[in-house]
Amino acid sequence: MLFNSHIFIFLFLPATLLVYFLCGIYSTRLSAVWLIAASLFFYGWWNPAYVGLLVGSILFNYSVGMVLAREHTRHRQSVKRIILIFGITGNFLILGYYKYANFFLSTLSGIVNVEWTIGNIVLPLGISFFTFTQIAYLVDAFKGDVKEYNLVHYSLFVTYFPHLIAGPILHHKEMMPQFGLKSTYRFSYENFSVGLTVFAIGLCKKVVLADSVAPYAQTVFKAASEGSILTFIEAWAGSIAYALQLYFDFSGYSDMAIGLAMLFGVSLPLNFYSPYQAVNIIEFWRRWHITLSRFLRDYLYIPLGGNRKGSLRLSINVIITMLLGGLWHGAGWTFIIWGGLHGLYIAINHIWHSVLHFFGYRKIHGKWWGRAVARMLTFLAVVVAWVFFRADSIDSAMRVLKGMAGLNGIILPQVWESYTGSFGKWLSVLGTSFGMTPAFNEALRGPLLLLILLTIVFFFPNTQQVMHKFRTAINIYRGDNMGVPTWFNWEPTWRWAAISAVLMTTSIVMIDKVSEFLYFQF
Repeated sequence: MLFNSHIFIFLFLPATLLVYFLCGIYSTRLSAVWLIAASLFFYGWWNPAYVGLLVGSILFNYSVGMVLAREHTRHRQSVKRIILIFGITGNFLILGYYKYANFFLSTLSGIVNVEWTIGNIVLPLGISFFTFTQIAYLVDAFKGDVKEYNLVHYSLFVTYFPHLIAGPILHHKEMMPQFGLKSTYRFSYENFSVGLTVFAIGLCKKVVLADSVAPYAQTVFKAASEGSILTFIEAWAGSIAYALQLYFDFSGYSDMAIGLAMLFGVSLPLNFYSPYQAVNIIEFWRRWHITLSRFLRDYLYIPLGGNRKGSLRLSINVIITMLLGGLWHGAGWTFIIWGGLHGLYIAINHIWHSVLHFFGYRKIHGKWWGRAVARMLTFLAVVVAWVFFRADSIDSAMRVLKGMAGLNGIILPQVWESYTGSFGKWLSVLGTSFGMTPAFNEALRGPLLLLILLTIVFFFPNTQQVMHKFRTAINIYRGDNMGVPTWFNWEPTWRWAAISAVLMTTSIVMIDKVSEFLYFQF
């Protein structure tokens, strides 16, 4: 079931909320059990066969966590470590089978020239998210950080439908105390108004913005996969369109998840914070998919040694972490290359900071133009990496990058010629021509849409900044929060109610087809 569907908005959500709060009047436990059942129904709407897999994963990890808790009281570290390895291995075996088995077999088949396959495997929705959430739980249980072992609350922690399909990746200690509060199961007008507003903003991002720009990315990358030669404008337009589609798609889902959780009296951790406004790639990863970045840092990068063993080891650890982060996103070489590129970016960023520190430059972004240049360079580096993330093969990605580099010539769409006048003649003198660009042959609507969306991502405050007077999410982002104009501050007023109503109504009217969130595939 999709958040951006009529059946979810008009049937599932109202019914779930109504029964949830009615049950909460009499029993918080009953209310929690109802929400678990509703979440399993939500998950099973896609494919009922995989509900058993989710339930089995919950029971397995809860049991291992309970054993780790008992061993913690006995102080037998060696036994605990074996139990932890057993639990993590079990999770990775399931994840590996569904997500990576055919990828590794096809790779091995190419090496030994023998065809190996185990047939078509359907990837269960959200398996990466609920698996990583539970691995974090096992590690925390091993460390003794888990304080509550209530099966009902644990099941709700894993199945809670706002985060189940595409994150955020949750920490046990952040969620379990909330499920134990009676106030969580009591209706709150503030939670309802704030949650509905955040949900409306997220729905608008997905339906109105992300889905509107998606066709431009689709056309260009489809042309690349079919072997077409892309010109400079086509390649850049498609790549930027995809960067914007993914931005508003994931940002929209993150907002909708936070808003839905607020309706039920629960705060999810912040997972997205204007990443294209970052002035370097390190800051980008502090803002993009924040809970995954935290997971990779805490459970992979730091155990590898982090930055404690010198600059060379730091670079190696970063690249290994990002390579595995790329593999987490998808079973394919394009994802691994994407992760490797970001690992290389981060390593270069650390070296650059060391050089600046050596020469005594503590801060180079004090001027507005310095921040603008840094932000643009970061954005361009991210867009180049997104090409591998989106392309269906390395060859397709290279065709797009070749066009972006101008190696196929700079040909402007023929429909632009009538709008350029004397400027177009001047461009012709410089070697630019007008011609057929079938992958991006837009007159005004396409370029104007890209310009509007770029303006939003670079200059507008994000949802958390607009709602900053209210605790909409657990703030795990520790960077620059940036000032927010007073006229952007959300208040429970009729003006903001009207704005939310317009956003919600416009989005619902524009829902005319099935449009899955891009992160569903991960």
